[in-house]
Amino acid sequence: MTMMIKIVPLLSLLLAVYPILAQSDTEKPLFSSVGMSGSLVEATELKEAGAEFLTIGVDKLLVPDKSDEEFEKLVQKSKESPLPVLACNSFIRPKHLRCVGEEANHEEVLKWADTTFKRAKQVGARFIVFGSSGSRELRDDWPKEKADVQFIALLKKMGPLAKEQGITVVLEQLNARECNYLNRIEEAAAIVRQVNDPNVRLLADLYHMAMMGDTPEDLAKAMDVVVHIEIAEKEGRAFPGTHDQDFREFFKVLKTANYHGAISIEGRRSKEPLSKAFTTIRKQAKES
Repeated sequence: MTMMIKIVPLLSLLLAVYPILAQSDTEKPLFSSVGMSGSLVEATELKEAGAEFLTIGVDKLLVPDKSDEEFEKLVQKSKESPLPVLACNSFIRPKHLRCVGEEANHEEVLKWADTTFKRAKQVGARFIVFGSSGSRELRDDWPKEKADVQFIALLKKMGPLAKEQGITVVLEQLNARECNYLNRIEEAAAIVRQVNDPNVRLLADLYHMAMMGDTPEDLAKAMDVVVHIEIAEKEGRAFPGTHDQDFREFFKVLKTANYHGAISIEGRRSKEPLSKAFTTIRKQAKES
């Protein structure tokens, strides 16, 4: 009885300070946080506009090809940033690193990945976005079936490395103008399911989906493996609110699937104030 008396007031206090704990899934905001792809230099500006986290390129922050001393300087800058780094994109940029094809060199790719994951942990990032068109494009008529076998094998080895550092690799579909492999969300989801590793999941990029004609129904079918979202308008890859693209049908899918993760804005700035992108997302999410 004494224990219950102590616990109940404590629980009441927690619910008063953190009311989201008392909310059901349907009452929680759709997105746990809304962020933007940017740089540490832009962090103050982005925070003032409404950003709650940063997505930064691996080549800009984690620099796997640079020395520990050079990286440590960036770690210090990230610690001083007014915004946390949640995700890093532009995962595999070096042209000599290949995931599929005759010239695939998985051991070198995995060394790059291991360094990337270790450094991501040091800056507090949770997601590594695996788009990296150059590393996975199909060359010389290399068949997709062979590429699938190679790519799945690579991701199965990558998953345990990510797990060691508490990182999740999120595979990103890329539209056909940017890459000729894994263009539809259903294709990327199928790869993730075959890898069958909790540290290798799917990023749903609403821009690439729109470019490929993927529908809300296609998104719904992939939600069993989606853990992160990126967004930009189809026209000009612009920030949300630039051309008033309506994302609400996609947001309804996320809400139905009880998605309460983050969403990151990625695209080209317009003359509109940055804050409009954040208010547009939050407004449409609330109306979904």
